[in-house]
This record gives sequence, C-alpha cells and structure tokens, in this order.
Amino acid sequence: MEKVLELILASAAGAFVDIGVFVGAVLLLFGYINYKMSGRFVATITKSKRWQPVFGALLGVTPGCGGTIFLMPLFVRGSVTFGAVVAALIATTGDSSFVMIAGIPLQYLVVSAVAVLVGILTGYVVDSTRIGIKLRDAYERSKASKKEQKKRHSHVRHTVRVPHIGHAEGDDIDWALHHVARGHPATDTLAYRITHHGYLWYWLLLGIGLVLGVLGLFQVDINALVVPNLGLIVGVAGTVMSIAWMLFGKKLLASDTHEETEQKVTSWRETLIHNAQETAFVITWVFVGLLAYELAVLGLGGGDYAQGEQLIESALRTAGIAAVLIGALVGMIPGCGPQIIFVTLFMQGHLPFAALLANAISQDGDAILPLIALDRRSAGMAVIVTTIPAALIGLGAYWLELNTDIFAVLAAAWNWLAALV
Repeated sequence: MEKVLELILASAAGAFVDIGVFVGAVLLLFGYINYKMSGRFVATITKSKRWQPVFGALLGVTPGCGGTIFLMPLFVRGSVTFGAVVAALIATTGDSSFVMIAGIPLQYLVVSAVAVLVGILTGYVVDSTRIGIKLRDAYERSKASKKEQKKRHSHVRHTVRVPHIGHAEGDDIDWALHHVARGHPATDTLAYRITHHGYLWYWLLLGIGLVLGVLGLFQVDINALVVPNLGLIVGVAGTVMSIAWMLFGKKLLASDTHEETEQKVTSWRETLIHNAQETAFVITWVFVGLLAYELAVLGLGGGDYAQGEQLIESALRTAGIAAVLIGALVGMIPGCGPQIIFVTLFMQGHLPFAALLANAISQDGDAILPLIALDRRSAGMAVIVTTIPAALIGLGAYWLELNTDIFAVLAAAWNWLAALV
C-alpha cells in the first residue's frame, strides 16, 4: 500500500510540474493568438473552394481543436467541402499537441508536417468523389425531423448567450450545438461560479508550478528549496485542483465544445476561463496515463516494480505493427483524453514513433463532437476516412523506423541546412 501511495503522489507531481505547467503556458499563448484572430481565418476559408483542403489542413494543425471545430457547421451549411473537413481532422492533434510541444517538440514538428501533407492529399482525393455531396444531400433530407425535435424541446435555452461564428442565432446549427449540446454548467450552479470566478487562482498555481518546472529543467532540486518537498506539494496540489476543475467543468473525454470555442475568440476573459479548464483536463489525463502505467508495472511484477518494467518493455518491443494499428484505432475515439494518454506513453519511451504518428493522423480530438451533434452520418464517414491513411502512413513509418534512424536523418538534414545558411 505504501508503494501504491508513493506512485500516486509521484504521478500527480510529475503530471503537474513536469508536463502540465508547460502545457498551460503553451495553451495560454495559442489561446491569445486565437483570440486576436477572432475567427478571421475561418472566414477566409469559405471564399475559395479550390484551396479549401489546404486551408483546412492549416487550420487543423494549429494546436488544440478550436480551428477545426469551426469547420463542422460550415460543412453542413455547404460553405466548405467535406475534403476540407477531412483535411482539418487529419491535421489536428487536439489537446495532445500541447503535451507534445511541451515535452517532445521535434517529434511534434515531424508529426505536424506529415499530418498536414496527408490531410491535404486526402482532402483533395475526397473532394474528387461525390462523398461530400451525398452526405450534404442526406443532411438536408433529415432537416424536417430535426425541426420537429426543435418544436418538442423549444423550452431549452442557451447556457450563456454568445456571438456565433459560421452560423446564425436560431438556425439548425445553433439548435444542435447550443441548445442540445451544452457548453458548460448552467450559470446558477456552484460549479459555474467556481470555474468562472476562481480561474485566476488556478492560473496563479500554474504560474508557481511553471517556475518550479523551469528550475527542474536546469537540474535544480525543487524539493530542497525554501519548503521541504516543495515540488511534491505544489505538484500534488496542482493535480488535485486540476481534477476538481475538470469535474466542475463537466469534462470527461472532451475538453472543448463549439460554444466554448466561440466564447474564447470573442472574449479574453472567456479565453482565460476555458483555457484553465482545458489545461486542467490535459493534466488530469496525463496523471491518469502516468498512474495507470505505474500501477500496471507494479501489478505485472507482483509487487516488484523492476520485474514488471522488464515484462512491459519486453512486450512493447515485440508489439511492433500491433502498436501502430492500436494507435490508429485509439484515434477513432472522440475527444482528447485517450490521445493524451497515448502521447504520454510515447514520451516515456514505451511506443514506437510510428504508433504516435498513426494516432496523430487518426485522432479527431474534440473537433468531431460538433459534427456528431449535427450529423452522425457525416461524422462516422469522417472517422473512417481519417483512420485509413493513418494506418497506412503508420505502417510505412514503422518500416522506416526499423530500417533507418529517422531522427538521425532529420538531425543531419538540419545541420546541413544550418551549414548552408
């Protein structure tokens, strides 16, 4: 029992101080950029059908799910092609992008570059078929039944009134995304008051943790500073607060909704509030991933951690192709939670790069959730279409990984370019 408690505390401290605080800093930076853009890129993409898969992939590769989320209502309105949606979903790595930026930036750049290229190519292939047209026609035919549903539930109201991007107040998209799918707790609840009035305290704790995290990077023993076990105390407190924040925000698999994304690009205060919740979501899932792995090692070793670690390492070395296919299949799960765990396992050295790449291409993050709410047929097709290239590219990358040191090649290319400059 003492060993289990030790693993829980270590996982909690590591999730917050070693990873989470850097995720929060990166998330805040891109949240500010997204707020300043105020959806202007989304408006640009509707103007040129020819270049929409390119714009979709570029919108999707921006860290997080915000840009891609906006495309879903634009597709059902007929403003963007299905190829643009597919390109954006392939390029997006959701909230796991923040974990990669904070912990494995080189791998993140490689994954993003490949995902953008695959997204663009797949998007154009999709647009060369009639898949998108058939999906839009089916959606239009289903509108009548949705209008009847709207009449039956006309008493439902917005949780918070927000400016809309890509649709209008009272239309079918507004009904599906803001009346049926709730963005956050009701305004008269304790959870809402805590998350919308206490968010600065959470950012303060993240700031303290960030200072300790940076000191840790410089090999400073943060547990020997001012207060004994300071790093452990702040780390555990931060993870506990993150779990509470996630529960208050009613998050589980998804950290962001279309309604919240609209709020963030129109208000800096809402950006701070919802980015705090998103950071808490990421930290919680990193903690779950770290702890699940540690407990699995301990359990497999029958209480002997070293023996359990040897067993897992042996199993992972022989997993090979299976790990790649599992990565692609895990990516089919809506939301960002399982994807964050997958990235966390890779960062610990327990998965091949090809598995990470397959998962990154396959996963749709929170962006698929608005499309599920709007049109399940289109969402299901999008999930299938994004998983196929994920598995193929992942298997190809695995072959390269077995026969070459891909990152050694990239490092050599970088040095060559640097020498030319």
